[in-house]
Amino acid sequence: MQPVIRLEDICKIYGMGDTEVRALSDVNLVVNTGEYCAIMGPSGSGKSTAMNVIGCLDRPTSGRYYLDGIDVAGLSDDELAHVRNRKLGFVFQQFHLLPQLSALENVMLPMVYAGVSSAERRERAAEALTRVGLANRLNNRPNQLSGGQQQRVAIARAIVNRPVMLLADEPTGALDSQTTQEVLNIFSELNASGITVVMVTHEPEVARQTHRIVWFRDGMVQHDNMRPADLAQMTLTV
Repeated sequence: MQPVIRLEDICKIYGMGDTEVRALSDVNLVVNTGEYCAIMGPSGSGKSTAMNVIGCLDRPTSGRYYLDGIDVAGLSDDELAHVRNRKLGFVFQQFHLLPQLSALENVMLPMVYAGVSSAERRERAAEALTRVGLANRLNNRPNQLSGGQQQRVAIARAIVNRPVMLLADEPTGALDSQTTQEVLNIFSELNASGITVVMVTHEPEVARQTHRIVWFRDGMVQHDNMRPADLAQMTLTV
């Protein structure tokens, strides 16, 4: 299978001298096309820093990162922004929807930067919202939607540019258990359709629904491809 993510000896250091903090240390990780992967670990383990590097939101201090075969280390800021817009979809704990825009208009936004025509933007946004079960909420603004519905809009926005990978950072952290399961069902359906999904979570019950669990500790990958049953033996201090 074709790797979507290939991290080779990735290090990320903040500060200098006595204030130096090594957030990531010689991280090697490969995620192939079509995988559904959870990244876990205690607070300060490096999982969020790893996600920022994978999402081209932060540059590693050293090492190589290949995203869908592209060596992104030498790209300019504008080139990185282009790669993020075309190849990655982001879902966060907070929905980051623009309150003055409808669900449809929020989902159309990423396509503006991708140069998609107005008519196609509207068609694809409606299609994405229908895919996440919101065909009857196209014209609702965020304050007219429940938390779960807002997260569905955020997922539709993340997939509307047809990315090679969906990155989710604690996407169920602000949701109740029933809504969490509804959102996870959407992620599973998207993954079954061929979208690679990488999710940071501190919730074992969420991670158990993915196909692969990667455990970070002290800036390094401590365990890869953990079995869901192994989570019971790990101490979560997040």
